[in-house]
Amino acid sequence: MHIPAIPFIHDAGLAAALERRINDKTKPQGSLGVLERLARQIGLIQRSEHPAVARPAIVVCAGDHGVTAEGVSAYPQSVTWQMVENFLAGGAAINVFAQQNGCALHIVDTGVNHDFGARAGLVDCKVAPGTRNFCEQPAMTQEQCERALQSGMQFAASLDCDVLGFGEMGIGNTTAAAAIMAAITGAPARDCVGAGTGLDETGIARKREVVERALQLHANAREPLAVLAAFGGFEIAFIAGAMLGGAQLRKVLLVDGFIVTSALLVAASLQPALLDYCVFSHCSDEAGHRRMLDHLKARPLMQLDLRLGEGTGSALALPLLRSATAFLERMATFSSASVSGKND
Repeated sequence: MHIPAIPFIHDAGLAAALERRINDKTKPQGSLGVLERLARQIGLIQRSEHPAVARPAIVVCAGDHGVTAEGVSAYPQSVTWQMVENFLAGGAAINVFAQQNGCALHIVDTGVNHDFGARAGLVDCKVAPGTRNFCEQPAMTQEQCERALQSGMQFAASLDCDVLGFGEMGIGNTTAAAAIMAAITGAPARDCVGAGTGLDETGIARKREVVERALQLHANAREPLAVLAAFGGFEIAFIAGAMLGGAQLRKVLLVDGFIVTSALLVAASLQPALLDYCVFSHCSDEAGHRRMLDHLKARPLMQLDLRLGEGTGSALALPLLRSATAFLERMATFSSASVSGKND
């Protein structure tokens, strides 16, 4: 499968120009901390001294997982399609936060075990009605994996947005994400598996055993696409493809929690330059996410103890991105405000 090249964002001239603009604002140098880093990054991605967050969008991808047959979730698989209905009705947390922050929201069925029919507001990219049980066989065929990736790339390219955030819904997908994490980072399953939707200690132990068994079964899955096909979900593959497609078009990528970051582990293994486009919204409360972020050398913007998914962390981070571009564009300079600069 052809994986698109990701443009490098490093431009010494533009970086210097952005630095001059940031440092000329009426503040001590570096005093806006992470916002200054964000302003530089967004400017380099957009190839502009005047970056903007004008058209943000979040894509919430839903898919079911065959591994739920192993009893790895506190909720039944039917919750996946029921929550998609909730998204379409506007009743979920991501609906509230996206609307609050002026963000377009797209709901994508990548592989839910339910027939929604033609529905307003639902994008049909269904590969199959859920993946297979990866304790018995690879979750996806190679063709299915590539189809989901390609669909994600194409969908990202079709969106008119400057910031692209990601969310997901799929009962069982923290198990898939934990297996992907273990396979790509080499971390033991005990460091990757958490409570997900609210498992007790017995449930977590069962989930850990499932992941360990699957890792042993698919020990030969070492390359990124082989790992994705062995353990992933259609929503995870779609998100990985959308990240690649979005970066190819120089969109800022707003990364959510544990499952979305597992998609990034795959996508960044294919194209390491992708990481320059990523803004990490938060560190989730799901066990393993901090280790994922450390593996990627990522600096999350927030620590809110979130573990809901749906792209909620991405939506909540949008005001910080807007603040980073707003100060760069609207804040007075030392000369325009007749304020004395730092003494040499």
